Amino acid sequence: MKTPPIVSPADWEAARQDLLVREKELTRARDAMAAARRRMPWLAVEKEYAFDTPRGRMSLPDLFEGRRQLVVYRAFYEPGVYGWPDHACRGCSLVTADQIGHVAHLHARDTTLVFASRAPQADIERLKARMGWRMPWVTMLDDFDADFGVDEWHGTNAFIREGDRVFRTYFVNGRGDEALGSTFSYLDITALGRQEDWEDSPEGYPQTPPYVWWNWHDEYSDAGPAEGWLEKVAEAEGTLTSVRSKPTHDDCCH
Repeated sequence: MKTPPIVSPADWEAARQDLLVREKELTRARDAMAAARRRMPWLAVEKEYAFDTPRGRMSLPDLFEGRRQLVVYRAFYEPGVYGWPDHACRGCSLVTADQIGHVAHLHARDTTLVFASRAPQADIERLKARMGWRMPWVTMLDDFDADFGVDEWHGTNAFIREGDRVFRTYFVNGRGDEALGSTFSYLDITALGRQEDWEDSPEGYPQTPPYVWWNWHDEYSDAGPAEGWLEKVAEAEGTLTSVRSKPTHDDCCH
């Protein structure tokens, strides 16, 4: 193994600062890509689909659970998958299922996350218990997977609901699924994004200041963020404002 050179603290910091410039460029490029996703055309979903769930038979609109957006990850778990019935696909298990953050944060942004497979509910519930997974996981009963590009392997579809109508807004598969799992990675592939006011979104899209909506996953409620947290946010923003005219989102995160 040919290792990099060993340098002084000053040289190490200089190298880090050089790399940070490129990292900021990458972060802004990701932000620009997410902004382009928010401008993707929508595809109307005219066909009806059915899913078996722990609460009984549900339609695609039902999976939204009253929220405006829905993200569906097609996990490869069914007869014929290596490890069946004790395990789902190793890739799905490692790359996505084991990386899932708490779904309460997505719910706070009016977004529902659901896993979908062809395995029966009894097998899915047993697998979730064994692996310690808590995300909603439904059973596909028709051509949903084939119609949305995931009749084999894995892939992630994003949908939005306008009244009684459902629209497909985005799709990613292959290595694109590798980056998913965190709250922001899912929000960045949705039509509405993170819904924070620093984002480049079309006029009229719902947006709130960053940080203000964040909460512990067991304390989200209609009451809004705690006053103490708002004071901390205001204090941080005041510190940034004293340094530059207007704080920006990448002041703290590249």
